[in-house]
Amino acid sequence: MGEEKKMNRELIQVLEQVGKEKGLPIHVLIEAVEAAIESAARKKFNSGYNFKAEYNSKSGQVELFLIKKVVKEVTNPKLEISEEEARKLSPNVQLGEDLKLPGDMTVFGRISAQKAKQIIIQKVKEAEKQKIYNLYKAREGEVVLGTVYQVEANLIVVDLGNTEAILPKKEQLPKEFYRRGEKLRAYILEVRMTSKGPQIILSRACPEFLTKLFEIEVPEIAEGIVQIKGVAREPGVRAKIGVLSLDRNVDPIGACVGLRGSRVQSIVRELRGEKIDIIEWSDDPAILIPRALSPAKALHTSVNAEEHSVEVVVPDDQFAMAIGKKWQNTKLITRLTGWKVTVKSESEKKDKPREVLEDEFEVPKDFLQIPGVNARIGQQLVEAGFSSLQEIAQSPLEKLVDALNVEEMTAEKIQQGAQELVKTSEPTDSQPSEP
Repeated sequence: MGEEKKMNRELIQVLEQVGKEKGLPIHVLIEAVEAAIESAARKKFNSGYNFKAEYNSKSGQVELFLIKKVVKEVTNPKLEISEEEARKLSPNVQLGEDLKLPGDMTVFGRISAQKAKQIIIQKVKEAEKQKIYNLYKAREGEVVLGTVYQVEANLIVVDLGNTEAILPKKEQLPKEFYRRGEKLRAYILEVRMTSKGPQIILSRACPEFLTKLFEIEVPEIAEGIVQIKGVAREPGVRAKIGVLSLDRNVDPIGACVGLRGSRVQSIVRELRGEKIDIIEWSDDPAILIPRALSPAKALHTSVNAEEHSVEVVVPDDQFAMAIGKKWQNTKLITRLTGWKVTVKSESEKKDKPREVLEDEFEVPKDFLQIPGVNARIGQQLVEAGFSSLQEIAQSPLEKLVDALNVEEMTAEKIQQGAQELVKTSEPTDSQPSEP
């Protein structure tokens, strides 16, 4: 009995030490101790017995029990006890109930405190991983500050203090370089549990990161006086953000720009020079889209609500400014507003319109032959780097899912369509043999 009490005192000390080191709740550690004792009992007596370890909070001891079911006739002595024998031990026990018999705690008594600590640490690793997962899962959608720990070809490993996160290549700014030890601010894009533990994925390229930076820098947005209605980005190059004031005395653009541009310039520096256009939002596309084209002047705006499209006519000398380099400006407006935009110069009014979703992205015609691929999806494929049907057909499915932001089943159908087109376009290498 003295040996058991000594062993339990050692375990309690281990619990306190590990709990302090790992910052884990006591019930998690108690469950780990119970599991360790049950494991030790099974190893000593081999399999077949049903052991149950329980922590007695009153005595501060861990007790081991052998669980047996009360039956009329015993067929398995390891798991069953007769009703007659059970009543001798517990007069009120009923047929079919489980009876707890005191187990031999010496199976754990000779394990040193250090060995016990090792067993417990092994058991709590899973709980530790779950704790990190729960902590950062609840923080999805927040901005965190970390330190660059390791720079690899396809990702950056970021130290968050109590765990590590990754910044994949596609979530980095294109002209950004990172050095070990450098501070880095990023958006928690996704937290998922893997076989190796929680994986925290960061982003500096998503529109949500820009939204959060404005929430941090502009008190009126944080307080809800100014709302962000939409964001579109070409990461590291240019962005457009639509804002609306709920207080007529507050200028939403002025609030975002700040005194002498201090607020917006702080965000521009964070994004390594990404240019940001701030637009006062309107639910009327005839007002909103000309504002988004500024400083180009819209001479005429025509809205087709049925087709969800807008045609804008601008002066000839402002056409290049209105559409931007490689149609960048028009592309961002389309993403920001959700309307299909057609831009025409004054002299081209009677000519074929330049449609943002087809001409600007130079989508290969054979892309549009794939079942389920329209001009918008074709644009996304081009933006993701696909230049031929063969590349789509042979691409890892995960890359298509990421590029199109669709479910795996949809991406698979598009890939199968590309494969069929490639197959039908391949020349026949041989002729059938004559008999």
